[in-house]
Amino acid sequence: MKGIVCLGALVTVFSYMPASAQGVSPDTMLMVNLPSVQVNAERNWDNDTVRYRYNQTKYYITSILPYLNAATQLFSELDAKVNDPNIGKKERKAFVAAKEDELRDKFEGEVKHLNETQGVLLVKLIGRQTGVNIYSMLDEFKNPFTAVKWQAWAKFNGFNLNKRYNPDDEPMLEHIMESLGYPLPAVYGEVERTALKSEQIKYPKR
Repeated sequence: MKGIVCLGALVTVFSYMPASAQGVSPDTMLMVNLPSVQVNAERNWDNDTVRYRYNQTKYYITSILPYLNAATQLFSELDAKVNDPNIGKKERKAFVAAKEDELRDKFEGEVKHLNETQGVLLVKLIGRQTGVNIYSMLDEFKNPFTAVKWQAWAKFNGFNLNKRYNPDDEPMLEHIMESLGYPLPAVYGEVERTALKSEQIKYPKR
């Protein structure tokens, strides 16, 4: 909706531009800074089932945000360690193990009470926030056995860890995350999203 409003504003501005700014004079360029517009309105649902699914998904996402934030922070720290030329493989593995223990001590009791849907959402959204292939991340930071084990769990629950998160496949998740103040990370630029669409065409969603 916000995109439609901005587009309408641009069309309005253009219609009142003088001819020289519309292309008659190639040396003239008009630059207009438009403020962000947030449109809030009552949503029209297709049916009660869709409304219930949306609200339930939003509730689940809200409940896992602390774990999502912790996982995203952990990935940032791991990524910094991996890219530090002064850190050896042994020290990196020790750091991973220490952070894993830290997260387990802090969240294990709570995470055990998450249901299957919350678990699936958490893994998907970690992929969204980090912009990485979860399977590769597990293989890199843990070991191939762990990656294969969690890939089997993911397949059982209808998604693929060995494929990067594609925002175009998850319109409901994207709408909810935006509404909760989690815009799509900058890693998903136009070039990246074009590549993801090409991958989707090559490997159709099943």
